[in-house]
Amino acid sequence: MFGYDAPRWHALLNDLPAALLIVAVLFDLAAAASKRESLSWAGIWTLWTGVIGGWIAVIAGELAEDAIDHGEAIHEIMEKHENMALITMSLFTIVLIWKMARRFQMPSQELAITRFLSVIGVVALAWTGVLGGNLVFEHAAGIHTTTLQAEIENREAGHAHEPGEEHEHGTAADSVKPADSMKATPTHTDPPGTPPHKH
Repeated sequence: MFGYDAPRWHALLNDLPAALLIVAVLFDLAAAASKRESLSWAGIWTLWTGVIGGWIAVIAGELAEDAIDHGEAIHEIMEKHENMALITMSLFTIVLIWKMARRFQMPSQELAITRFLSVIGVVALAWTGVLGGNLVFEHAAGIHTTTLQAEIENREAGHAHEPGEEHEHGTAADSVKPADSMKATPTHTDPPGTPPHKH
């Protein structure tokens, strides 16, 4: 659909729900600190949208799992990523259902428990993201093997710069002067009539 395959849809759908879930927890904690009901309701509606979007991202991830080329290393990380995503979304879903079942009117003890679960959910969400990042940046998950091979060959071939173009950052070798050029560069000039000597 729209030229996107399952891995690209998964990548597209990840970020917004994650941001919404984090903001929902921040709203809830701010409501607890300020006792403002408006912040509490903002947290509830943000949690709603984050949970719905999060489960959509999980479904897209399940579809992406079957669509990408991968070996054992990717498979192991992918399983951990999937499990963490399910745990994360389950935590936030439990919090949402709990609040709905109590009609958002809970005693302070229950509010403290739901907030604690939400904070754990944020930590789990962060770890889920780390695992997903490892899949993409360390193992090139989602990149077809043929595309990856072509990219490796392209990088090995190198590239040329136009005159005056330089890399924004050079290697350590770029900053080291050759020994000959260092020898050729005088450090000072002796005045006329100075007897021969070594420096």
